[in-house]
Amino acid sequence: MNMDVLGYAAHSATDDLAPFRFERRAPRPDDVEIEIQYCGVCHSDLHMARNDWGWTFYPVVPGHEIIGRVVGIGADVRRFNVGDHAGIGCLVDSCRQCAPCEHGLEQYCERGNTLTYGSHDRHDGRPTYGGYSEKIVAAESFVLKVPDGLDLAGAAPLLCAGITTWSPLRHWKVGAGSKVAIVGLGGLGHMGLKLAKALGAKVTLFTRSPGKEDDARRLGGRRHRFV
Repeated sequence: MNMDVLGYAAHSATDDLAPFRFERRAPRPDDVEIEIQYCGVCHSDLHMARNDWGWTFYPVVPGHEIIGRVVGIGADVRRFNVGDHAGIGCLVDSCRQCAPCEHGLEQYCERGNTLTYGSHDRHDGRPTYGGYSEKIVAAESFVLKVPDGLDLAGAAPLLCAGITTWSPLRHWKVGAGSKVAIVGLGGLGHMGLKLAKALGAKVTLFTRSPGKEDDARRLGGRRHRFV
């Protein structure tokens, strides 16, 4: 049975977010149903709400840094149980058959990936709606298990800002003795700084904001200022 869900949506590029009721699909056999507890606010959400990229369709319910509690699972789900904490990032589906998908690069799906919001479900054609809402349903393959004891509010940004900075650090094999420069201490910058430091790198922050020096040093970075 489809679920009636309350969310927050923009109805045009100039509208503020406002309460919006919509239907989530009934869970499929491989789906995980999540009661959303936290959702990070990414600047991409604003870009989408304002149609800055030119392909938003309305109404749009943003949100792709989603953390919540599993409240239902499909018959084929094996990695999750009701009561687990789980997360969803910016993707909820892909063809799962092309070469990029088979290599774990679903973002490059040759048939087009399905975004958490602002896309259309590849099976039923319904619009996808994001994490600024009460619940979400997604295929198990695109849901991450959140370890017990992790601060849920703090973990939510890992689903976008975290992976955006973690991915290049791992790609370039950053570790003890590496030197990493972070440009700006914003949403991604502070995440990159902490992750690089945790990997053992010597981290330098480049910023034009003197007020961020204390935070940068507290998070483990060195600071270079350009006037």
